[in-house]
Amino acid sequence: MPALSRADASFRVRLPGRDELRRLVALAAPIVLVQVALMAIGVEDCMIVGRFSAAALAGVAIGSVYFFTVSSFGFGMVLGLEPLLSQAVGAGDSEGFARAFQRGLLIMFVLGTVTALAMLPSEQILLRVGQPAVIAGIAGPYLRVQAPSTYMLLLFSLMRTSLQSRGITRPIVLTIVAANVLNIVLSIALVFGHWGLPRLGPVGSGIAALVARYFMAGGLLVLAWSELRPLLVWRRESLAWAPLWQVFRIGSPVGLQLVLEFGVFSVIGLVMGHLGPTAAAAHQIALNIASLTYMVPLGVGTAGSVLVGRSIGAGDPATARRFAVAALSVGVGFMACSALVLVAAPAWIAEAYTNDAATIALAASLIPIAGVFQIFDGAQVVSIGLLRGTGDTRTPMIVNLVGYWLVGLPLSLWLARGLGLGPRGLWWGVVGGLAAVALIVLIRLRARMRGPLERIRIH
Repeated sequence: MPALSRADASFRVRLPGRDELRRLVALAAPIVLVQVALMAIGVEDCMIVGRFSAAALAGVAIGSVYFFTVSSFGFGMVLGLEPLLSQAVGAGDSEGFARAFQRGLLIMFVLGTVTALAMLPSEQILLRVGQPAVIAGIAGPYLRVQAPSTYMLLLFSLMRTSLQSRGITRPIVLTIVAANVLNIVLSIALVFGHWGLPRLGPVGSGIAALVARYFMAGGLLVLAWSELRPLLVWRRESLAWAPLWQVFRIGSPVGLQLVLEFGVFSVIGLVMGHLGPTAAAAHQIALNIASLTYMVPLGVGTAGSVLVGRSIGAGDPATARRFAVAALSVGVGFMACSALVLVAAPAWIAEAYTNDAATIALAASLIPIAGVFQIFDGAQVVSIGLLRGTGDTRTPMIVNLVGYWLVGLPLSLWLARGLGLGPRGLWWGVVGGLAAVALIVLIRLRARMRGPLERIRIH
């Protein structure tokens, strides 16, 4: 039988067994919980400041978009370390694992500094891109108080990724759950001035997020000290320029991919800001809900990336392929169920965020559209995670450029302004962009899984 035919045959029968599904779910469940808990901090802040005022919600919404846009390259670099770490685990290469972690630590320090500095002129930047003064005036101080937390957020992400690649999740879960409780209590106290603390409004929510992020990094370091301590025994090889540059080259496409993804949603958010506080607040409610459900397939994709990477490191590509099918089935299946909920109960969901009638009405019209793109979103994020596990970090970057910026954004602007559909047109354009991304990465994943799967080697 010709080689291509053998590959086709193996691809057709590459179905996950009970063991692959069990191992995927066992790793994905705590990762999903952590992803949801991370996202929940932003959701909590929006719900709390939404009770303060609609303008406060809009300001925090735009501020959150700005924060995660300028932080996204750093988050992507951490994700880019995933295949190096998980493949090292599969190969039993503890020294390679430690070197990858330490090189990541050096890169995170530099990116944390750049990100923190980018927070300082946020108010002026938002004004220059046309945001109303009332929104920029709230977002700017909210972001400035959070600037020092960028180091801690990236450090937490790096430690978390290294632990997850080894299947260690309990300390991560405990830390992030406690951080959520701390954030809720502090945010309520500082926004509204309860329990003897000053009434700071939206800035209080930013201070609470700052404290929660420092707690996350410190708490995880303490709880997982026995696992992390060997990684902090410095290797001189970690400072070698050529391997450090190679790590950066692997991770930077993931960083750029996230910049492109967050960037298009940032542009949509800025356009919503031009439409007024009600549109910005309603958009943030719908985006919060969609982002919260997105955390589940993102966690499944991360677990799939780890398991695929481990299998490749162990020289077992057949198992890697079965894990890929299992991850796609679980991730897309969840998002189909999520879509039904968003389509069925949009007003009830919107009322959990605000008591402003106009904001509730507009958000209730956007949430079902968010439900429509759930399935596309699930397919693309799981596929990108699986590609990352194989070491393919460049394809998702190129696909995001095409899908979001050449298809989704122009379509959004045309529907919103050209056809006069307003906020709903912007969201339908996002659906088109997501559909394009999902289709292309699925095709690429299928081709990748048919070919040879080999470990990335950095010395």
